[in-house]
Amino acid sequence: MTNTLHRYGSEQSFSDDIIVFAIPARGFNDAGAVEKQRRFLEIARKHNPVNIGDASHGAAFRPSKDLNPSIHWRRDDARDFDSVVNCVSCPTTVSAVFADPDDAVAFIRELKDGDLGLSVNISASLAQAQECARRAGLERHSVEYSLGFFGQTDRMADRQTLELATMCGHGMLSFNFVRKLVEWVKQGRRSPEQASATLARFCSCGVFNPARACRLLEEARKGK
Repeated sequence: MTNTLHRYGSEQSFSDDIIVFAIPARGFNDAGAVEKQRRFLEIARKHNPVNIGDASHGAAFRPSKDLNPSIHWRRDDARDFDSVVNCVSCPTTVSAVFADPDDAVAFIRELKDGDLGLSVNISASLAQAQECARRAGLERHSVEYSLGFFGQTDRMADRQTLELATMCGHGMLSFNFVRKLVEWVKQGRRSPEQASATLARFCSCGVFNPARACRLLEEARKGK
């Protein structure tokens, strides 16, 4: 089970959303895992990820204790890849998010050649994951997928809200907060880039895809 399993949207909406994890197994292959995980992230940096993360210490979009509300929207939204790599200090889950399938394939191919000895998981639409693996010279040996939502689905949030909020696998994005940012983008008060960076900072595990978020917010602004 991955923390990206319940991302919401159609298969087409995941065309720019590919996440790759590396996870050691405690008591089996966690000895020396810190350096292997750092190596995973260093390799990822070479292939144009839109986000990387360490589940224990945070992602490329990082919060700061030195800010106040008056400068919040004028802050630097640059991705801090160095801090992510340098902060890995214990066996954990590391991840890299890609918006371009070619970049993801190049990364997976280099991971295969590097043989880090860690469990690697590709999270994407079923067809996309299969294609990326085969192009990298691998054959998928297992698959996990979500059956969707059951029960009183009429009480769920709207499609646009769910598509954005479920990109945080640990549920750290409030539906109301997402709705607020969508409205601000529609009103021209914030750009899709500003809003997506803000959402990414709340998803500290590193699986949030700011490129997909920008596209979804731009579609919302255009009324799609």
